[in-house]
Amino acid sequence: MVQIKISEDFSEDPGLRHCSISDESGEEFYHKILNDAFYNALTSSEKLILNLDGGSGYAPSFLDEAIGNLIYDFTLQNVKNYLTIISLEEPEWIEYLEKETYLQWENRRLKNEQPKKTITHQPWYRFVDGDLIKKSW
Repeated sequence: MVQIKISEDFSEDPGLRHCSISDESGEEFYHKILNDAFYNALTSSEKLILNLDGGSGYAPSFLDEAIGNLIYDFTLQNVKNYLTIISLEEPEWIEYLEKETYLQWENRRLKNEQPKKTITHQPWYRFVDGDLIKKSW
């Protein structure tokens, strides 16, 4: 089992959606931590546990960007199979992600509407035609 606690592994005070408007953004979290962690969970057939508790709380855009990119790069089905999000402090985030983010970003993926990148990132993983490919997309 792979585990990430955002308040300990990334920031106690996460920012907004994109790197261009906020330090410690959802975009940054996705590219620096979440993409590799999910790749490791997926390729080892383990669950990734994402713990939202601790810290000062979240802007909806932070979570939408991080989890949305995950769905875009790995598919909704893989995210449902290999990601478990937990929050005892604010369980409403889980419902928000499942009801809003999951479907919106899966539709974007199916329509090939590329996520916005506001800075240049190191190569990251994406599931393409059944293969996991790492490059700067």
